[in-house]
Amino acid sequence: MSGVEPRGMGLEAALWRAVAVYRGLALVYAAVVIAMNSGGYARPPAGWAVLGVMAAWTAYAVRAFGDPRRRGRALLGADLAVAAGCVLATAWVETAENIAAGRPTLPVSWVAAAVLSWAVAGGRRLGVTAALVLAAANLAVHAAAGTTGGMGSTTFNGIVLLFLAGLVVGHVVRLALEAEARLARAVELESATRERERLARRIHDSVLQVLAMVQRRGGEVGGEAAELGRLAGEQEAALRSLIGTGPAVPAPSPDAGAGVDLRPLLTGHASASVTVSTPATEVLLPRDAAREVEAVVAAALDNVRRHCGHGARAWVLLEDGAGEITVSVRDDGPGMPAGRLEEAAADGRLGVAQSIRGRVADLGGKTAIVSVEDEGTEIELTVPRPSACRSAGGEAGGSASMSA
Repeated sequence: MSGVEPRGMGLEAALWRAVAVYRGLALVYAAVVIAMNSGGYARPPAGWAVLGVMAAWTAYAVRAFGDPRRRGRALLGADLAVAAGCVLATAWVETAENIAAGRPTLPVSWVAAAVLSWAVAGGRRLGVTAALVLAAANLAVHAAAGTTGGMGSTTFNGIVLLFLAGLVVGHVVRLALEAEARLARAVELESATRERERLARRIHDSVLQVLAMVQRRGGEVGGEAAELGRLAGEQEAALRSLIGTGPAVPAPSPDAGAGVDLRPLLTGHASASVTVSTPATEVLLPRDAAREVEAVVAAALDNVRRHCGHGARAWVLLEDGAGEITVSVRDDGPGMPAGRLEEAAADGRLGVAQSIRGRVADLGGKTAIVSVEDEGTEIELTVPRPSACRSAGGEAGGSASMSA
């Protein structure tokens, strides 16, 4: 059992408030039952003492569970221990005859609050575990009274209800919290999309217009101005790709292991000479792994510019497979003669060996480089993906969207 991390206000806070209300109402019911049955107890004062313990714990538990920082192992364990102790006290307070006759335990339904707390904290598994502990306490009461074989239907039904409460409430709580998380992500995504559209309008009316004018006038003037115009055209294409109609992506979690969509990282390299094709659905990788894959693609495209010239074109293709992602970078440059990479490594030029193969190897992946003279070069890297970062595209595949 692990401690529960605070999630602040929201659905979970409402669930804990509901458990608190149940504690109070169940305490009132237990007080009525004890008042009605105290005349037949073997030790009536002990019955009222147990009620006092229940009242004191109810007041404390309501405050304690109301603080997200305190909903941990210690509080949950203490809650279950108090509930089980009140049940076991029945064997000391009640007579064996009353227990055999089917009298309820002293706390009656008040003990279900502990099951509900465990179910809210950890789902159906913890809920059923708490129910199992309280069921054992009920059986111990009958064993102490010598009536194990004659356990009444009231006790049996109470045990069954405890198990059902732990199972059903725990399952529903997990589903509800997952739905709340999806809704929060959808709202965040909608806000990011609106902000992106607002920025896109402003950039289109200012920066893109200026870059387009520089490209046009540079081509008209010629010479060095033509080169400036060409660079302005590439930057215009890159900006159009960034503010295009692709899906907006919320800011990634600062956790290095959190899933990050690889698509926007790669489409940021699109330009007039670089075409980037990605699936239509998210391609998730841990944040650090995604940054390393982007760095590999950037190194490959830098090699294209340095060795093939500004006139060469390049294509980047991202594929989302089951348990792994594949990125291909292909160009239409002059290619490399056989043994060129080995010769470069021997001479101490380790750009491909370290920037590309080394990074991919550190991620547990593999790199394949195919180059034919006068036909270009293709670099294909395959990187495994943790199961926690599996996306919809990896499960069912997805159509590719293209940026250029």
